[in-house]
Amino acid sequence: MQDDQHPTSAIPERQIRATYDESTIRVYQAYPDAITDAALTNGTFTSPPFKMERMTWIKPSFLWMMYRAGWGFKDAGQQRILAIDISRAGFEWALEHGCLSHADASMSKDEWSAKKEASPVRIQWDPERDLLLRPQAHRAIQIGLSKRAVELYVHQWITRVVDVTPLAHAIHALLAQGKIEEAKHFRKKNRIRQYFIHPER
Repeated sequence: MQDDQHPTSAIPERQIRATYDESTIRVYQAYPDAITDAALTNGTFTSPPFKMERMTWIKPSFLWMMYRAGWGFKDAGQQRILAIDISRAGFEWALEHGCLSHADASMSKDEWSAKKEASPVRIQWDPERDLLLRPQAHRAIQIGLSKRAVELYVHQWITRVVDVTPLAHAIHALLAQGKIEEAKHFRKKNRIRQYFIHPER
């Protein structure tokens, strides 16, 4: 296994790194209180307040989620950070049915447009972040779920929902005090470590 403490130069540009076991993989999302509280009560997202008709983005990278949500302080719509364990089978289904958010050299623009229209999943690679939320050379995957993929995510894939907002705030507070090593130790102690799970795609 390769953990996220390895030198960044040794990490391929596109590689999925996640906390996982034999049957589940952990992803992160950030939501307002209403959606979060309902999800914690029911063990999955419920509509309302969760909107099934909208694309929802899941992120295996804890630090990319922290960058996106500003450690839970960016705005009211992202003030609660959820760690969501989903089935490995569901995660693999999403990858198999995904289309890149932007066309690349592997196909023509028309081919990409047709695939995008037919796919319920978007795949996007964004610069990974370090503990200080600085962009890295390698990238973190985001997976956008819509249509059938959202239904499967909510009703079949999710096995556990945990509120990790207090953990995010605790790490942020240490960083704000300049206690970088303590923040690293606190993160490790709380098992926020990510490992290689899937070859480059």
